[in-house]
This record gives sequence, C-alpha cells and structure tokens, in this order.
Amino acid sequence: MKRKNYLVNFIDSIENNSKNFEDTKELLTLSEQSNDENLIAELNFELKNIEKNLNKLYLETLMIGKADSNNALVEINSGAGGIESQDWVAILFRMYSRWSDSKGFKIDLIDQNIGEEAGYKSITFKICGENSYGWLKHENGVHRLVRISPFDSQSRRHTSFASVFCYPEIANNIDIKINDKDLKIDTFRASGAGGQHVNKTDSAIRITHIPLKIIVQCQSSRSQHRNKSLALEMLKSKLYEKQIAKEEEESKKNRSQKGEIGWGNQIRSYILQPYTMVKDHRTKKQIPDASSVLNGKIDLFLESQLIKLN
Repeated sequence: MKRKNYLVNFIDSIENNSKNFEDTKELLTLSEQSNDENLIAELNFELKNIEKNLNKLYLETLMIGKADSNNALVEINSGAGGIESQDWVAILFRMYSRWSDSKGFKIDLIDQNIGEEAGYKSITFKICGENSYGWLKHENGVHRLVRISPFDSQSRRHTSFASVFCYPEIANNIDIKINDKDLKIDTFRASGAGGQHVNKTDSAIRITHIPLKIIVQCQSSRSQHRNKSLALEMLKSKLYEKQIAKEEEESKKNRSQKGEIGWGNQIRSYILQPYTMVKDHRTKKQIPDASSVLNGKIDLFLESQLIKLN
C-alpha cells in the first residue's frame, strides 16, 4: 500500500505539472499579445518552477533498482589518523543527518563506537524515508577531509579519511536464508550513553558471517535479545545488498563506472584549507561552499550520481 500510494502521488504530480504547463503556456501567449510585462515575468517564473518539479520527478524515475525504495542503512568507519578521522566520522554523520532532516526522513541510531577524545571510531544508523536507499546507494567509498586540525596545537593542516557503506534495509516479504553454522555470535559490554547498565551486562551483540567475512554489531538496546534481532536484520540486509550487486553486475557487465564505486575507493574530497571546495571524483561535480555541504546540502552530488552512475 505504501508503494502504491507513492506511485499514485507520482502520477498525480506528473498530471498536475502537465496541466499547469498547458495553462501557463496559454496565459503566456495572451499576455504577450497584450504586452503585459508584469504578468509575463510572473508566468516565466511559474515555468521555471514547473521545470524544477519535472527535474525532481525525472530523478525519481532513475531510482528503479530492486531496493531503491527501501530505507537505507549507513555505516561510517574512521580511517588511519586517530582522533582526526574519528572527528571526521562525526562530521559526516551530522552531514547525512541534516540532509535527512531536509527530506523529512527519520534517523535511527543502531550502533556506535565512540572515539577516545572526539567523534566515533564507527557509527551505524538507519535513514527511514521513501527512496532513501535510492538516493544514497552511490555514497559507498572513501571520503577525504583536508583542514587545519582543531586538535593540533600547532594548527597544521591534516588529511583525514572515513569510509561510508550504504545498503538497503530488507523488506519483510524478502526471504534471505542464513545457515546457523555459518554464524559466529559474540556478546560484549556496550559503550557510550546508557547509564550504569551498559557497563554491567554483556548486552551488545556481534555477528560474523564466516563464509563471506561480514561482521555486524548492535548495542542500541539494553536487551541482548533485541540487539541480536537487529544485528541479524542488518546481516540479512548486507547479504541482500550483495545479491542485488551480483545481479546488477551480471546484467550490466559493461557498466563503465562499476570499478569506481566499490568499497575502499576515494569518491569525494572536502577541502577546507588552503581553499574551500568539495569535489566528487566520479562525476567531477564540485562546490566551493564546503560549509553548506557539510551542513547537509549534498543534493547536487546525489543527483549527479543518479544521472551518471545509474
């Protein structure tokens, strides 16, 4: 029903914009005949709005992958560099959080490994919203930050790295088989916020899928049973993402960009010193206003990725 409602609204939007375009075009013809400059300017502005709406609808037509409409699970891990990279993870988490807020999406924190002095060694969260995975599926890779370090007493320039991995939340109607003998399940004490309880019980869960060497962990709940259930769902989602990637690779063997969007490849640089610039290395899009990007305005990059990498 959710998908049906989305498609109904999508078709309604196309029809409304089509009708609005025809009406505006007709009024524009009449206003040009009467030489009404104020009305002409107003109608031209309306045409630009229609174009903007249609571009948005066009981008949504590119999200036709099997799981594009699903919620997105996002993992961010710090690279080498200690506190610098851990703080960079926190900045990226804030960037995606603010982007999600701008879309009306909801963020659910699943797991966090807090850094010793600042930021996170790693963080996992879910973004709930229509097409959230479709929007973010090309964010996989290494994100590089260049800045004057706030943690360096000599104010030297530092380069930090963090890796982002996005995969779809698995739908309830999809059956992913997991063999119990393929799993190694460990418990450990949770870290971070949560009061004294997290330090006294082994409620956190880590699951390793031995054949594929996939590791997931969860410590968001005080209940070990709940954490295990969430970790299993994350594992199923990762297995589902691998299945989708395999199917896409088989059907698009000549896809020119597939080697560039794999895990572990630098995809975007965020430069704050000696100048400000954010550049996507795959689409070549760049924005001089790095501050706005880090505050969640990443739509230009997401849109160009959809057009070029789909």
